[in-house]
Amino acid sequence: MNPRVARLCLALGALWLLLAGCQIAPRETARPARTKLAAPLVVLPAETYGHVLIVTAAWDKHGPYHFLVDTGSSLTLVSPELAQRYRDENALPASAPPVRVRSANGETVTLPTTVITRLKLGDAQFERVPVGVFDCGTLSAHYGIKIDGVLGFSLFRDTRLTLDYPQSRLILAPARSALLVPGAVLPTQAGANLPIISVRLGDREIPVLVDSGSDATLNLDPAGLTLRYRAEPRPVALVGTLTGDQTQTGTRLEADLQIGPYSVPTPIVYLNDSLSSLGGGLLRHFSVTFDPLWHRVVFHRESRTPLTVPSLRGTGLGFSKTPAYWRVAGVVPNSPASQAGVRKGELVSRINGEAVAQWSFQRYERLIAEADRVTYTFLRGTEESDRELPVFLLVP
Repeated sequence: MNPRVARLCLALGALWLLLAGCQIAPRETARPARTKLAAPLVVLPAETYGHVLIVTAAWDKHGPYHFLVDTGSSLTLVSPELAQRYRDENALPASAPPVRVRSANGETVTLPTTVITRLKLGDAQFERVPVGVFDCGTLSAHYGIKIDGVLGFSLFRDTRLTLDYPQSRLILAPARSALLVPGAVLPTQAGANLPIISVRLGDREIPVLVDSGSDATLNLDPAGLTLRYRAEPRPVALVGTLTGDQTQTGTRLEADLQIGPYSVPTPIVYLNDSLSSLGGGLLRHFSVTFDPLWHRVVFHRESRTPLTVPSLRGTGLGFSKTPAYWRVAGVVPNSPASQAGVRKGELVSRINGEAVAQWSFQRYERLIAEADRVTYTFLRGTEESDRELPVFLLVP
């Protein structure tokens, strides 16, 4: 892969509408002109949605702002509203060239670019930040909160960034400060603008992107690999890309994954033709420190016992969310939902008898993880009707 082409992966979960598999051609100047930390250690609380981290920032009367942290993106993206509010008129001409984005289905679209005067996260301020302008409506509808942007890896190139998944927080420190905790130090690929490391899959080493913007466990390009599966790969999600829908396939591998000293027996894998990556489904077990100055990523976990990747469960439905109703955004083929005749575009007003406004992302996720059956109330005109769907194993 050309190191100047970076993968923007906003993979948002196996059962919901996803925006995934994009590629962006970054500029070498994508980092902020100046980064200021008001303290030697800046700790930012985060919320976990699925397996991604979202931070909240409030530095003006228009906030708070919600940002998804995506080390798989080389460029920071912000909403058109935020871009307009903080556009640096002197940084780039109005006709600044857009970035090219290649979607998961191979088509190319473009995003306009600009520079914003500042972006503030707690006691960390980033000044004159190059950004892509991106409509975050799909992300907002997926998580049920307004997403104002995606913080790309280049934003943190002049700091040491730690994603502490167990404690749901980000930690920023000066680039030349000492490491906070010991861990397994893995060098990043020379010349790459993104954190690409080597891991062992079975008996061979493969390069993978450390991609905090992906909700998956392991995204894998099978080209050139001899893979053995526990079961034949099957559709497990409908992926909504920038240029259309695409079916995502997944299964469980026979081989073990080794990340430094940490073993992951028979992980669940999502198959595609993009750069292979480790997503939040695995990263969530670690505190992961990105050290761009020294070209390394440090993985820390209290226990060295093998990591068990649980089965992937669902009813086969994905949703776009509003407070009043959830719209069916995708139906997994051969799932209970498809067998019950549920179609894309249908509206759900209640889940287990409660209005959808009562179901946060996290609460619904726990329901799918624990329940045997889920009752959805579908709204057609002014009439409601219930359908009870079993929760099944998409990937055992």
